[in-house]
Amino acid sequence: MLKLSHAVHDILKKADDFSEITRDEALKLLRLDVNSFENYALMFTADNMSRKSFKGKGENHLHIGVNAGPCPFNCSFCSLAENAGIFTKNVDFSEQEILAWAKMAESKSADGLNIMTTGTYSFQRLLEIGRLLKKAVSIPLVANTRDINHKEGEQLLEAGFAGAYHAIRLGEGRDTPFKREKRVHTLQVFNDIGLLWMNCVEPAGSEHSYEEIADLMFLARRYKAAYSGVMRRINFPGSPMGIYPMISEQEMAKMVAVSRLIMGSIPKAHCTHEPHTASLLSGANLFFPEVGSSPRDGKADTEKGRGKGIEDCRQIQKEMGWNPDLVSNVWK
Repeated sequence: MLKLSHAVHDILKKADDFSEITRDEALKLLRLDVNSFENYALMFTADNMSRKSFKGKGENHLHIGVNAGPCPFNCSFCSLAENAGIFTKNVDFSEQEILAWAKMAESKSADGLNIMTTGTYSFQRLLEIGRLLKKAVSIPLVANTRDINHKEGEQLLEAGFAGAYHAIRLGEGRDTPFKREKRVHTLQVFNDIGLLWMNCVEPAGSEHSYEEIADLMFLARRYKAAYSGVMRRINFPGSPMGIYPMISEQEMAKMVAVSRLIMGSIPKAHCTHEPHTASLLSGANLFFPEVGSSPRDGKADTEKGRGKGIEDCRQIQKEMGWNPDLVSNVWK
């Protein structure tokens, strides 16, 4: 008969009671063999936590990348980086295109709109887009943009944004030009002014240690992310990170499960990206269908490339026992 070790049994029992696990306990789980009985027990525990907490709701938050172009910040994992050489001129999607995507999302019962810009995009233009969408659709808006101060955070709220997606990336300061401390300070800004913080531990790859991954999982708990989860790094053609293998969806599902145990009773949803089935059995219930630009794609409009549509995401969720037609928990 298959049995759990006493150590893993005790960790899973603690987590199933929504008690906080320790960093050492999280690392023990991250080091499990993906094909082991203990890993499947971990996934079951995380899945059970989410199905109880989120009451069967499958969430779909449409990512709208409003611009593409050669970004001078040159994050090593990003297809929009100038030194990647994929995008040589700027593409700004029109208001008509952005509105059409938003109305399409509303017609297909999307639960949120994540409005992504590159790091040099005009902040005032982002505010204008927020005001435009707030008048046109009833879906809650999330900003995905650069670091901000308190005044800019208040401007986001006034423009109609309910939350902000902002990740302290794996490799921050090494694979990006940004200081981790400044990124973390932005999280405090969100908390201070009342913007919901949306997060994912990303972009997870084989180059990252479990210690680095666990630290960002616990950061999400400490700053009370409305949702967290795991996104893997994608080796787009010509990626500077292409020398490192991508992690498998099976490995990502294990990470999603550990992240879910760490978050405990805090989150209102738990995400994974890109959309796939395995993580829907390991604690994830939130997908990001995508249109417009994406830092994982070589096409200006990822809808014509890697991006999955809302209908595809909803169908995957239904197949795995999640109901996308229920009311979102994120905005309650």
